[in-house]
Amino acid sequence: MSDKLLIRGGTVLSMDRAIGDLPRADVLIDGDTIAAVQTDISADAQAVDATGFIVMPGFVDTHRHTWEAAIRGSAPDATLDDYFVEILDTFAPLYRPQDVYASNLAGALECLNAGITTLVDWSHINNSPEHPDAAIRALQETGIRAQYAYGSANTSLADYWYESKIAIPPDDVRRIRDTYFAGDGGLLTMALATRGTGFCQDDVVRAEWTLARELGIPITVHVAMGRLAGRFAMVKHLNDMNLLGPDTTYIHCCYLSDEEWRLVADTGGTVSIAAQVETQMGHGWPPVAKALEFGLRPSLSIDVVTTVPGDMFTQIRAAFGADRARNNAIWWQRNEPAEGNLTARQLLEIATVNGAHVAGVEHRTGSLTPGKRADVILIDARQLNVAPVIDPVAAVALCADVSNVDTVVVDGVVRKRNGRLLADVDRARRLVEESSGYLVAEAARRKKP
Repeated sequence: MSDKLLIRGGTVLSMDRAIGDLPRADVLIDGDTIAAVQTDISADAQAVDATGFIVMPGFVDTHRHTWEAAIRGSAPDATLDDYFVEILDTFAPLYRPQDVYASNLAGALECLNAGITTLVDWSHINNSPEHPDAAIRALQETGIRAQYAYGSANTSLADYWYESKIAIPPDDVRRIRDTYFAGDGGLLTMALATRGTGFCQDDVVRAEWTLARELGIPITVHVAMGRLAGRFAMVKHLNDMNLLGPDTTYIHCCYLSDEEWRLVADTGGTVSIAAQVETQMGHGWPPVAKALEFGLRPSLSIDVVTTVPGDMFTQIRAAFGADRARNNAIWWQRNEPAEGNLTARQLLEIATVNGAHVAGVEHRTGSLTPGKRADVILIDARQLNVAPVIDPVAAVALCADVSNVDTVVVDGVVRKRNGRLLADVDRARRLVEESSGYLVAEAARRKKP
């Protein structure tokens, strides 16, 4: 049988500006690569009839604490301050390697089910050397494209999050780099998930940045989430330490000053915005338009399923609605018609090709471009929540949901077909439910006087 796959007759949203949108076209996949995107392709290939479907690149989630899948929905009403206590100081110290494995397995499959083909796994749960191995093994087994971001342990808030003197262990980071990421051509790549200024003493910050650059891996850090972190002036402090650079992703950024936005832009940094978390947990307005104003290409991320849903459709709508609400209120106060509102197309680009840019894999994925890796999803636009399709961009950005994700292909391998994951979902659910039961019971036991 041919190893070519021909997706025929769909509405193609390529996210490649040179190719554009094609009302009825074909996508030819040859092995792990997109070979052609055009009308009426003739090829000896296994054919998929995409009539009535929207064909597009997979979504990219640039910041998710995947290890929290086992405690999904445990903090529905949490503010950011609550989260530090209810999650990082209560559940995180209890995590065993098998809990990380179960959560990453279930969490990565959740991503694939929702059409997220690339994930930045912000893994600040490395309570022992066995924890990162467990996280990476689960990512490998699911077949998702991922950047594994090695983070700190979470054995106590006092030790690891308030002017911490404890750096991420460099020897273990090197071990993980040498064991799993000696090359950079596979589905998985590596980053360092740092806590940054305000959360760590300067010597720790400098040591972690130096380590990442010694190993040639990118850096990802939370900044300016909430007014307290905004007062840290974290980006300005990093600049004073001469640590800013194009290898760093800044997450949230809700309370960056204009000076700090310029510093991020001028040093080639990238931005990840988690709109639902930011509005719901009190981080601040999702700064999508602000990032665009400074010439940056912001991306979207889920952050924590303890408190928000784990799909990109939710993030697109949260960012779209929040930023337009913020902007419309400004113009209402001026008693003038609103200008500068975000568009649905901008948000779809932010959720795909911009995300690939931020995750450092735009040369591989993020758009349906011949020569890129075949990370493709099919959205069923025949269903009543999407049909009739007048504008396919609006259909995805504002109408579709996880139930419409029919087919998911990662690196040329079909991971979901006809609405069903091609994976042992029952095993993943059993494992994550077992971990959840242990974690909830143990947290309750330790709370007793």
